[in-house]
Amino acid sequence: MSASEPTSIRVLDREYTVGVEPGERDSLMAAAKLLDTKMREVRGANRMAAVDRVAVLAALNFAHELQQLREESGHRDREIARTLGDLQRKLDTLLDA
Repeated sequence: MSASEPTSIRVLDREYTVGVEPGERDSLMAAAKLLDTKMREVRGANRMAAVDRVAVLAALNFAHELQQLREESGHRDREIARTLGDLQRKLDTLLDA
């Protein structure tokens, strides 16, 4: 079991220190960059926007994207299950003949 390491990230010109497992540092840095980009996009030219409001709106955007991906994944899973069921029935028919 490895201990988490303190790692500094910058989001919207503010520095935060978070603990991260050694093998997950690159993923955390990529996530921080993605969050920074989304928050800058939400803030736009309004440099006076409250950071907490920008953070909530960015989180809402990510939550919406996640929900859409989950719905798409569920649809794909149902389509795959239907296709596999069709193939199984065809195989059963061929093997019974």
